[in-house]
Amino acid sequence: MSLKIIVLAKQVPDTRNVGKDAMKEDGTVNRAALPAIFNPEDLNALEQALRLKDEIPGSTVTLLTMGPPRAADIIREGLFRGADGGYLLTDRAFAGADTLATSYALHEAIKKIGQFDLIISGRQAIDGDTAQVGPQVAEKLGLSQITYAEEIQSVANGKITVKRRLEHGVEIVEGKMPILVTVNGSAPDCRPRNAKLIQKYKYAKTASEQQANDDAANSRSTRANAILGEWSATDVNADPKQCGLSGSPTKVKKIESVVFQAKESKTLDSSDQQIEELIVELITNHTIG
Repeated sequence: MSLKIIVLAKQVPDTRNVGKDAMKEDGTVNRAALPAIFNPEDLNALEQALRLKDEIPGSTVTLLTMGPPRAADIIREGLFRGADGGYLLTDRAFAGADTLATSYALHEAIKKIGQFDLIISGRQAIDGDTAQVGPQVAEKLGLSQITYAEEIQSVANGKITVKRRLEHGVEIVEGKMPILVTVNGSAPDCRPRNAKLIQKYKYAKTASEQQANDDAANSRSTRANAILGEWSATDVNADPKQCGLSGSPTKVKKIESVVFQAKESKTLDSSDQQIEELIVELITNHTIG
């Protein structure tokens, strides 16, 4: 039995390069000020999907992402690694979405995609660290869910067996498909890009990108395999009141930039008295204790 797999992926700001301009005054992320990358745990999720595709002939992997037009890079990256296609949800109506509004938009897009056997996503995105979107999508679709997955061990007879990595160990669980699975960063890393797939999909673009770029190289993007799906809020029949900022009950009240500065250093000898004095000082200023 072949599988139809949807992988939820997100383009996120690289939080390793956060500066003073990382947030806007309205409490949303200033994505223009930060480099954009493929969310790390979504790459772990993609690898689990690709392994199932390798094991089960005829299976397909479709990426679904939401973001600005440049988020189409996420779909191309997935194609370079072995995915079969993808859809970009992009619309000003989606801007500023919290997890509730994001999961609503994704759920509407999944309904438009239609039949599927398995949805896989990363546990959480590094720009929010909430781990809420996957479970919320499952709830909206009426699906069972398995979270904190480290390995999808098998799929057979309409059931999936998953190894979960928990705080104090691992457990093996079984679920009935269709189902949604979220994957930990402790799962195997995603495979590298494939040279042949890069050549095949390097001109793959959304309709908007094709309109914006009409040079000679991009003229070759009329090939069927070079057209990436692109949907607006209207395309997926999304209610504008449940999208973006208007559909987001989460509000950021205050943003504070914390800058750590080194103070004067202190050199101690090995005497018990100086060590005791240092401990008292650290407790007094609440560094420890």
